[in-house]
Amino acid sequence: MIKTRTLVFLSLTAVSAGAFAAEAPRDTTNLKEVVVTAPLKTNPELIPLNVTQVTASEIETSGETSLLPVLVSKVPGLFVTERGFAGYGVSGGSAGEVNIRGVGQGNKVLFMIDGQPQWAGVFGHSLSDTYVANGVERVEVVKGPSSLLYGSNAMGGSINLVTRTQNSDGLTGRARAMFGSFNTQKFALSSGYKKDRFSATLSGQLDRSNGNRAGSAFWLANEFVQLKYAASNHWSLAGMLDMTQSKANNPGTIQKPLENMWTDIFRGTGGVYVKNQYKKADGGVQGYINWGRHNVDDGNTPGEAPKDYLFHSTDYNMGFTAYESLYLWQANTISAGVDFQHWGGHIWNTAKEDESVRSAESKHHVNEIAGYVMMQQGFFRDILNVNAGVRLQHGSVYGNVWVPQAGVIVRPGGASQIKASFSKGFRAPNIRELYLYPPANPDLKPEYMLNYELSYRQHFLNYNLMVGAALFYIDGRDMIQTTMIDGRPRNVNTGKFHNKGFEIEAAYNILTNLSASASWSYLHTDSDNLYSPKNKLNAEVTYSPGPVSLTLEEMSIWAMKNGNPDGSTESYTLLNFRAAYTLGTSVPVTLSLKVDNITNKHYQIIYGCPMPGTTIMGGVEFKF
Repeated sequence: MIKTRTLVFLSLTAVSAGAFAAEAPRDTTNLKEVVVTAPLKTNPELIPLNVTQVTASEIETSGETSLLPVLVSKVPGLFVTERGFAGYGVSGGSAGEVNIRGVGQGNKVLFMIDGQPQWAGVFGHSLSDTYVANGVERVEVVKGPSSLLYGSNAMGGSINLVTRTQNSDGLTGRARAMFGSFNTQKFALSSGYKKDRFSATLSGQLDRSNGNRAGSAFWLANEFVQLKYAASNHWSLAGMLDMTQSKANNPGTIQKPLENMWTDIFRGTGGVYVKNQYKKADGGVQGYINWGRHNVDDGNTPGEAPKDYLFHSTDYNMGFTAYESLYLWQANTISAGVDFQHWGGHIWNTAKEDESVRSAESKHHVNEIAGYVMMQQGFFRDILNVNAGVRLQHGSVYGNVWVPQAGVIVRPGGASQIKASFSKGFRAPNIRELYLYPPANPDLKPEYMLNYELSYRQHFLNYNLMVGAALFYIDGRDMIQTTMIDGRPRNVNTGKFHNKGFEIEAAYNILTNLSASASWSYLHTDSDNLYSPKNKLNAEVTYSPGPVSLTLEEMSIWAMKNGNPDGSTESYTLLNFRAAYTLGTSVPVTLSLKVDNITNKHYQIIYGCPMPGTTIMGGVEFKF
């Protein structure tokens, strides 16, 4: 089976390479650069790590309302856990854990919205159900430590959701409705307005589904609003508010089923920023807050009496960042910034019969402050660029952490690029690990890892063909693990791991209306990491004749530990189909169809949670 999948990938690559023998048509659309952009705080040329962009068109073509499945199909080396058809949930039995190159468990990958960190202030976990397509223009993924710019929780990488901005004058909008398997309904409405220097964007999303298993019903609502004003040619300011409400039911596993297990959450994110842009400098100041409320019923096994209490938590994650890049002399850039973050929360239980009766109540918070500086210098007309930076972060609990990063970028030709880098990433202990429940240890120190990477990317045929490869080695140290000390569980900095592997990718605009792409990632680890595939293969072919668009996707996962007690691994191949037809010109109407898991493959990403077989969704979208 592995041999067959490898041959599929090599065949697609060979088809792309065969283009050397012929000239591309003159009207062929140039292939987009996969490494094209960077996080908010710096110029893309300053990133010696691998940065991948998932564009608005790719998100729209996917037909997904959650962004995580889109990232799995578009980003080599990235994988996300799922427990069913809809909803990831929080608390026990939740899914949505993101791994990049085998690093991610325990919130080691930082999610952001417009550079604002998104994670629960008490338990430190990501908030997978809130990462929706609503209001998102593109997603920027850094594979490798982003702690130089963003500090803790960016140990294994960062994922920045960049929100949509109205760029054209006047009023525009779109409305979409989708219906499909398991009584699933998805609705979205968005509108944008721009006049002179002012622009506004407003959007909303509602998803409902019964789920593929009894007791796995899910619903989610998301609202987004953004206001921007260009005060001058050099200064602009903006504010945004993003809110999500969801309820996810969890039926447990086949081996240990649950009844009455649900999580009800409300999350909000707000931020304001002021930006400047001059010939010799650009940067900005940003203030933000991310807050949430979680209510959880831990459920009961069949035949057992329901729990007599509910769990509650509120949390917050707020702060500000100031950053500036200076271009003082030729081929030189200096970036510097200051970050402050205050995060924490409150947990308690209430009796179901009398909510005024509280127990297990606890409140804690942590302060962090940091400064960083990074410089890049180009030589030989930018053929060689040398990059180096350092961050010093101080936490009120764990003290000081130094974060170095260095790399070189070589461009031997206008269509080729070689990157080599060394970087450090870290994750500070969260409040649960420090203070809550029997294993808590207030003396914990941060986890950290050292990352070494070498990558190569080459364009051919007027940028219609791209091939790339990356090699990496990761040395993880001081991982927080629970061990028995004097007969009692205790969180200690004792774990370590070593990950190494490679990624190969190719993309080819064969004709104006025909394109193909493929990627293969390989991971070897000496740890017992769950949900980190040894091999992951993605391939896609898109044909767009006129108003019709047809896409066939393939994803193969093999040798992935999914929590099976016998230690065996899971392997599977999925085929997905997307079709869209657009009619009309003044008010375009698009009819869409997506069929996932065409071959009705039976598989489990999380042991005991069977994934759905073939699923079908159909929809209609209006644009004005």
